[in-house]
Amino acid sequence: MHVIKTENLTKFYGKSRGITELSFSVDEGDIFGYIGPNGAGKSTTIRILLGLIAPTQGKAEILGLDCQKNTKEILKRVGYIPSEVFFWDYLRCEEVFALSAALRKCDCRKESQLLCERLALDPKKKVSELSLGTRKKVSIVCALQHKPDMYILDEPTSGLDPNMQREFWDLLHERNQEGATIFLSSHTLSEIQKHCKTAAIIREGTIQVIDKVESLSASNVKKVVIQGLSMLPPLQGIKNLQYREDKIVFLYQGKACELIGYLQGLPIMDITISDPELEEIYMHFYRREEA
Repeated sequence: MHVIKTENLTKFYGKSRGITELSFSVDEGDIFGYIGPNGAGKSTTIRILLGLIAPTQGKAEILGLDCQKNTKEILKRVGYIPSEVFFWDYLRCEEVFALSAALRKCDCRKESQLLCERLALDPKKKVSELSLGTRKKVSIVCALQHKPDMYILDEPTSGLDPNMQREFWDLLHERNQEGATIFLSSHTLSEIQKHCKTAAIIREGTIQVIDKVESLSASNVKKVVIQGLSMLPPLQGIKNLQYREDKIVFLYQGKACELIGYLQGLPIMDITISDPELEEIYMHFYRREEA
């Protein structure tokens, strides 16, 4: 079952591009990573999914519901953490939790108390007294306390210290094991590689690749490190060429026999060919071609 489904989803802000013809789906029970830098279209996608803005064209559904026609029902069943967190300064944390629960017409006091204990959060404190990281904890409680079917998380670990990041991921994996689906955007590629099952790379408003994380990491793109050369002759399939002190590093996508034939006869002292990390795969798809 597809918990998220988009068809030709497009958004323009005047003449400025937001996203262009996005068509993808997220399966029930997945932990789906959405990768791209600022301006790539991640937040635009999330805002359309939540019904906060309307697309220029195309369609989006969550849990089988149209994101524009059934926004209220979707928001009842979704837990959302924005990248930047704002609450009324005069409220206490427990009042923020109560307001969030009331909007969904449910009693979440027991669950919010458990979450506060795990996150080392004092519910009696006023929002005005909280640091950026502690405000992010408040947003986590608001998103998790009603135990939704779906989580949409925009840079959820920003502002959290390493201990709280680990606790946060433990919470998410527990919810996922209980059946919840998780869609999250992140700049931290190590998080995506460690915690997500599927990942999509978005560049300039369009999805470049979408696949299981293990498949992306084991793709036919190889990382090549060569020692003993000061320059490298041109070869089709070489990407992200870097000269680092006494070695040359690049990604190669192509036939292995062509790479081997290309390297023969060159005064190479040492060579390593390996599977790249997800971050390097990301750069392979994201970096612009050099002129």
